[in-house]
Amino acid sequence: MSVTLYHNSRCSKSRETLALLQNNSIEPTIVEYLKTPLTHQQITTLISQLGFSSARDLMRTKEDDYKSLNLKDETSENALINAIVQNPKLIERPIVVNNNKAAIGRPPENVLSVL
Repeated sequence: MSVTLYHNSRCSKSRETLALLQNNSIEPTIVEYLKTPLTHQQITTLISQLGFSSARDLMRTKEDDYKSLNLKDETSENALINAIVQNPKLIERPIVVNNNKAAIGRPPENVLSVL
């Protein structure tokens, strides 16, 4: 099983999700997306794997960057994805990917659906 965790070590839900995976004998490939920002294509793929219809579904809409960039009124999917590329803090976290399916770990138990 090849499991990837898009991880922010400062986030309690992300740490809890990592612990949940490890408690189930899964050592995921960890992608610290704040240190290694995702590309436009990677974000597009994640949106599809999550079954989302919009990049906005992947965004932390209460984040200061979301408000300061006026993304609430943005209608272009391309612009939303570019905002995520340039401001990775906007990504809802954590995300676990397995076999082309993904889930957001809020709560952490959500990721069990893709294992």
